[in-house]
Amino acid sequence: MKNKNPTPLPTSHSPLSPHRNGEGSLGPRYLDLILALFVTVLIVSNIASSAKIVDWGVKLFGVPLAFDAGTLLFPVSYIFGDVLTEVYGYRRSRRVIWAGFFCLGLSALVFGVVSALPGEAQWQNYAGQAAYEAILGGMSSGGIVLASLLGYWAGEFSNSVVLARMKVWARGRFLWMRTIGSTLVGEGVDTLAFMLTATVMQVFPWEVFVSLLLTNYIFKCSIEALMTPVTYLVVNRLKRAEGVDVYDVGTDFNPFR
Repeated sequence: MKNKNPTPLPTSHSPLSPHRNGEGSLGPRYLDLILALFVTVLIVSNIASSAKIVDWGVKLFGVPLAFDAGTLLFPVSYIFGDVLTEVYGYRRSRRVIWAGFFCLGLSALVFGVVSALPGEAQWQNYAGQAAYEAILGGMSSGGIVLASLLGYWAGEFSNSVVLARMKVWARGRFLWMRTIGSTLVGEGVDTLAFMLTATVMQVFPWEVFVSLLLTNYIFKCSIEALMTPVTYLVVNRLKRAEGVDVYDVGTDFNPFR
């Protein structure tokens, strides 16, 4: 008689090979590389968001689909977030999210210090403080920094928690459903928090609030969906290379742990 009970879930750190569990004395081999790429994408996308708003002349139900330039790159950080949580689990992902949070805060501090320093005479003639503030001032002003940090923190943790819980629920199946589903939640939280805070702080005018909110959300989620085959490839290769596939069974999802 066949056993109808479902196969037990792997333990929280489930090695794919008994001799290679990714938890040796040197730790995971590729986690530091992913961390570096993740933080780079995060900071560059925020600089691009401050620098330019793009209008490609497309409308949806009469609403112009304009977007801040960081939208082109920022969704990639969620793909990294998916890979981190899927392969290494929520606990390691949580450390990377906090690392990104503090690096983003540090970059804002540096731009603020640079803004406060007096400009050289020739630089004032061909560029000037007004041009600096118009393009990069958002990275050091309270509005864009607060919006970026709040949106990033809330969105990334929402994405990671949803993905980790869905992995346990789906017993490791349907990766496409888990990555897209977690992105719909994470990007929704991120985009709303970022746009609302930035608009209240007068970084963006209220006239473009709906347009930017709608475009950012649709564009970011679309990129995640289109990049699903790449996510599958990276996840599968990393699991084999690291020899680990983490299921967050009994994990404490408190972001402050």
